[in-house]
Amino acid sequence: MTKSILSSAAILGALAVALGAFGAHGLKQIVPTETVATFETGVRYHFFHVFALLATGLVSMHYPVPQMRRAAQCFLVGILLFSGSLYLLTFLKATASVGLGGIGLVTPVGGLFLIAGWLFLFWGVRVGKQPA
Repeated sequence: MTKSILSSAAILGALAVALGAFGAHGLKQIVPTETVATFETGVRYHFFHVFALLATGLVSMHYPVPQMRRAAQCFLVGILLFSGSLYLLTFLKATASVGLGGIGLVTPVGGLFLIAGWLFLFWGVRVGKQPA
């Protein structure tokens, strides 16, 4: 469990750096300022929750309880839905695509998964046995 959580955090961390660099250097020529701000929000929450995922993997070494896996799963789904929907909205604006404007409704669902991840992490620490 721990290895897969930490591996996921590493890959998602690399992706966050790449997307952040694109947002800082290439995106400003393609979309309006408010759309860049949307993208930056996605990157910021992506990064925050990469660190949460990393912490979950490390904490699960001391508290190997099912709630840690649930926390990691929620962080993964939350990053995908929350940040992913913001990235997709930015892409749609950049390409002047229409028809998927409702994708913004996915963002709050992703936020709920991120909140659930933090609550599962809390629960896992609370129910886990103290390390010897």
